[in-house]
Amino acid sequence: MAEIYLDNAATTPMSDGVIDVITSEMKNDFGNASSTYELGRQARRTIDQARHEIASEINAKDNEIIFTSGGSESNNTAIFGVAHSRSYLGKHLITTKIEHPSVLNPMRQLEKEGFRVTYLNVDETGHISLDELKQALTDDTILVSIMAVNNEVGAINPLAEIGEIVKPTNAYFHVDNVQGMGNITIDVKKMEIDLLSVSAHKINGPKFLGFLYERQDLDLPSLIMGGEQETKRRAGTENVPGIAGFGEAVKELKKIDRNELQLKYQSFQQCILDELDNAGVKYQINGGVGQNVSHHVLNLRINGVSTTVLQTSLDLAGFAVSGGSACTAGSLEPSHVLIACFGEDSPRINESIRISFGRYTSLDEVKAFAEALSKLAVKRQAKK
Repeated sequence: MAEIYLDNAATTPMSDGVIDVITSEMKNDFGNASSTYELGRQARRTIDQARHEIASEINAKDNEIIFTSGGSESNNTAIFGVAHSRSYLGKHLITTKIEHPSVLNPMRQLEKEGFRVTYLNVDETGHISLDELKQALTDDTILVSIMAVNNEVGAINPLAEIGEIVKPTNAYFHVDNVQGMGNITIDVKKMEIDLLSVSAHKINGPKFLGFLYERQDLDLPSLIMGGEQETKRRAGTENVPGIAGFGEAVKELKKIDRNELQLKYQSFQQCILDELDNAGVKYQINGGVGQNVSHHVLNLRINGVSTTVLQTSLDLAGFAVSGGSACTAGSLEPSHVLIACFGEDSPRINESIRISFGRYTSLDEVKAFAEALSKLAVKRQAKK
């Protein structure tokens, strides 16, 4: 039985074009990009072409793109870099309660080092209050780190408005755009973004590769010390095949109309909700499906049915979805995102699943999933 994959917020399958580019590079372009002979120069040209492709996607300059091992490294580099290089200006940082662990854990570490962190609240749709952000900013604030799109409920934060608020202060504005890349359009200049993190495997590119956009006048310290790669900003021999594949993935997403893609995902959401309604299933939507959300994510509570039962039963039926909580070190821990949205005592915390679509998801797959979920929910809820 072929599995139907509906966990694209976790990772996406590499496109055929990306696989072809990576395979070709691995066979034919094995030179070290720091070498001066032709094989090395060719590798350098490959990297430069990909860097330009990526920079133009977010309206950045080529020299503002630093290749990294992925979103986590990019987030860590931005957060620790700003904190450690600008602590003389202040030791206050601002983020939200629903960030990815690669943002929250560095923040907690910095708290141990004497920094003060404000964690902004979110409403039930996963959105922050701009008024709360304004009130949290002080003369000591040196960094505001807020994700573009939440990975569990799809909430899109108002980046342009946040950028305008942060711009006149001493703080830099960092955006974790791992979930937003390919789903929404980002312009780092218009949105006054100073730092931005992206991971390749969320846009049908290779795993273990990402980039950090760093505004050219920031000059943050490197997280990884060693050679002088990436203009002395990220040591380590460049992954030329992976970078070439990353560039191809970005080239492909540029051909996709983001509005049409969101409409397609919205129709997938409605297909599932209609099926649940028609079957009389009791459910709740975690987050929203209206405005200011990326429709590639649908987080649902199926009343009275545990996340474990939902996820396991769907897995056995051939559907890959994510639980409403994250599995860490073998133990199932409550989702910090759902806790922030609804409170730690909400039944949603332990009765939710996340369904997430990608560019290769088909309507037939969604219909098959909706029918399976409805049958499972009706059967389980009937026993209550």
